[in-house]
Amino acid sequence: MAQKGVQLNREKISCSICLDVLKEPVTIPCGHSYCINCIKTHWDGEDQKGTHSCPQCRETFIPRPVLVKSTMLADLVEQLKKTGLQAAPADHCYAGAEDVACDFCSGRKLKAIKSCLSCLASYCEKHLQPHYDVAPLRKHKLVEPSKNLQENICSVHDEVMKMFCRTDQKSICYLCSVDEHKGHDTVSAAAERTERQRELEGSRQQIQQRIQDAEKDVKLLQQEVEAIDQSADETVEDTQKIFTELIRLLQKRSSDVKQQIRSQQEAEGSRVKELQEKLEQEITELKRKDAELKQLSHTEDHSQFLLNYPSVSALRGATHSPSIKIRPLRHFEDVTAAVSELRDKLQDILREEWTNISLRVAEVDVLLSEPEPEPEPKSRADFLKYSSEITLDPNTANTYLLLSEGNRKVTLMKKPQSYSSHPDRFTEYSQVLSRESLTGRCYWEVEMRGRGKVIVAVAYKNTSRAGSGDECGFGRNDKSWALKCYQNGYTFWYNDMETYISGPRSSRVGVYLDHRAGILSFYNVSETMTLLHRVQTTFTQPLYAGVWINYYGSTAELCKVK
Repeated sequence: MAQKGVQLNREKISCSICLDVLKEPVTIPCGHSYCINCIKTHWDGEDQKGTHSCPQCRETFIPRPVLVKSTMLADLVEQLKKTGLQAAPADHCYAGAEDVACDFCSGRKLKAIKSCLSCLASYCEKHLQPHYDVAPLRKHKLVEPSKNLQENICSVHDEVMKMFCRTDQKSICYLCSVDEHKGHDTVSAAAERTERQRELEGSRQQIQQRIQDAEKDVKLLQQEVEAIDQSADETVEDTQKIFTELIRLLQKRSSDVKQQIRSQQEAEGSRVKELQEKLEQEITELKRKDAELKQLSHTEDHSQFLLNYPSVSALRGATHSPSIKIRPLRHFEDVTAAVSELRDKLQDILREEWTNISLRVAEVDVLLSEPEPEPEPKSRADFLKYSSEITLDPNTANTYLLLSEGNRKVTLMKKPQSYSSHPDRFTEYSQVLSRESLTGRCYWEVEMRGRGKVIVAVAYKNTSRAGSGDECGFGRNDKSWALKCYQNGYTFWYNDMETYISGPRSSRVGVYLDHRAGILSFYNVSETMTLLHRVQTTFTQPLYAGVWINYYGSTAELCKVK
């Protein structure tokens, strides 16, 4: 008992920071004691805060207390060191809430290292020792620590259940086998365990085989991923080279056309300038001749006039054609038209071939062994197999929309709600998107209440949100598909194109999405399900459920369906 008292005292003089016996102990103002280096290190980390606290009671001190050695504790530590006693177990040796505690420890219990199926008790290392030292106890069955030992006791007879009733498929004690289970197919628990063990081993073999097969498939898929990556990289490189060659060819043709135009420009310009120079020379000569004739016309001496007239009046022939014919002023405009025609033809070719290229890219599908797709649901029960719990994202909701019922219900209010600013928010249209992205097969239902129209939609995350332009409305762009539900009917919108729909009006609409197959269907949900509209396309991004309300007080709720 004395030793136990010393042990308790030793626990009290352990540092709660390093969990070891105090070294150079100091006591801080709240009364708790620590190793001087441990508390110094702790407070050094708190210097930036300006306050210092006790690691145990959290009392704070301003300013940082001066540390003074605790003489009494230091002496006590020295005395304990001289006794040679073992240190107290560290905190991690004691049982916590999730651990199995030793049934024989008093006070704070240590963790159990074994449980005994014969004693129906759990033991720490110290209290387990008799099971190794005492001959009768060595025959007991020891197992890993278990919290469920009491489940081995029969609640009726308070006996260990060592039998198993195959008739009722339950563990029983010996008295049960001759009482309420009399005449049943009963065996020892060990015999049943042997039988079940064989089944278990068989199951394990099957599981291990499936693991091996799956690991082979994983390796194969990894190789396929590497092959896809390599093929994609090579194709990107090859297509870049091809497009670069096309660009270089176009640049070469552009340079050739430019050179031809400049050459023709120079040739035609030279011809025109040459003719222009001849005409200018002829004009000069004619002006000179005109001056001579004018001077002769003013001569008063008739004899002199007649003498000089023959030489002055003679004219040389014209050096050019009587008239110059200029073509209509088109010059090189026909070249521009020809190049424009070439551009249009190339655009047409690129447009046609681009569709072919896109289809070739989309045809890359390596999982040829993928199972056949499941058929589309027919009944509501079939649809409900794919029901998804969808909630609305407050960060996308227009400020006039109130979300409730765990963010599943939306109401259009007359006053704005206190939402914080967010880049995902619809700024003008009273719309909201779901928090969850939708891929694979999904089904959900929307219940509508109130007047006005309600739009049930799906959209890509990058659909337009800011502003009042038409492109921000569900169905008014190529990133969203929308069913507009009026009081007396429906219309479907996609990419600003409207499709009128005939069908009975219901307050509940069901939406079915098969993302991989590119199927989006809207149903009227009442006693039966009526298809309103079906879309067959290719979805290139995850989708989000959307709602748009345009009348104050009207509501739409994403239903919990079962």
